[in-house]
Amino acid sequence: MDEARTHLISRAQLERRGSGPRQVAAEVAAGRLRRVHPGWYVDGATWRSVFAETRHLFSVVAAAQRIRSDRTVVSHHSAAVAWELPLYRLAPRLVHVSGDNADGCTGRQTLGVARHAVAAPPCDRAEIDGILCTSLERTIFDMLRAAPAEAALAIADAGFRRAAWDDRSRTYDIVAAERLREALATRVRAAAGGRGIRQARRLLPLADGRAQLPGESVSRLRLDELGFAEPRLQVAIPGPAGRTYYCDFGLDDVGAWGEFDGVSKYLDPDLNGGLTAGEAVMAEKARENWIVATTGRRIVRWGSEHIDSATTFERHLATYGIRPPR
Repeated sequence: MDEARTHLISRAQLERRGSGPRQVAAEVAAGRLRRVHPGWYVDGATWRSVFAETRHLFSVVAAAQRIRSDRTVVSHHSAAVAWELPLYRLAPRLVHVSGDNADGCTGRQTLGVARHAVAAPPCDRAEIDGILCTSLERTIFDMLRAAPAEAALAIADAGFRRAAWDDRSRTYDIVAAERLREALATRVRAAAGGRGIRQARRLLPLADGRAQLPGESVSRLRLDELGFAEPRLQVAIPGPAGRTYYCDFGLDDVGAWGEFDGVSKYLDPDLNGGLTAGEAVMAEKARENWIVATTGRRIVRWGSEHIDSATTFERHLATYGIRPPR
């Protein structure tokens, strides 16, 4: 949030630099500036270099300048990015806020903001770097109801990961995860019959913070849609010289391992141990050979293009001879 603030440029700042309305409009048209909210801009190159979540965060931070009531909080997609949750294939146009005084109309849109007239009691609020947002639990609940299923599960998984995963020890706190699940289940039961509750009821049992990437979340959704058993996640496999390897999915009902090959696995230093892309590919090949040889199970790989739909995923798995055990 603080870093996003450093990139924001107000209209007043532009005017002090000598840029009038016509010049600002020309800069926007040329792509040298990007308008992220009425009266607020970021450098065009910065905008092009960041992901959808950061782009929306710019808008959230700018819009928060206008919120004057402590009964109105940033919510839904906008709270998700404040909590550093992913927006899988979503690019929100509006900043979402909630509150029983949010102009009295659900979904009302003014000045780049969608106002939801839904109460946000103190127990559902949290302050993140000076901005009042819905709590992590409330944000997950709202998005389980409001987002497309793929994005909703990716957000829920990331929320569970934030609540229960320890990066240093690579351990998952099942007790903390189930505490969060039960709290969300209580909300789902209390809102029975409400908008999006059927989807929330379906997705909540699938939520698991061991998923590292949104693509892994969507992969699990597709496996569920196709009738596969619930896979084990981040399965530890003893490797050579005391190492431990991890497989994304243990597909136990078909005797295989599953791997989602997001590009970040090879390019993100936080995920590949600081290796170059070439070194990461070679290390992955050695890892795969070891796992296949020691477990007797084949590894099935897929990428984002294979999980667009259950049909596409089923077709891809079939090329490996993997079919739903129905």
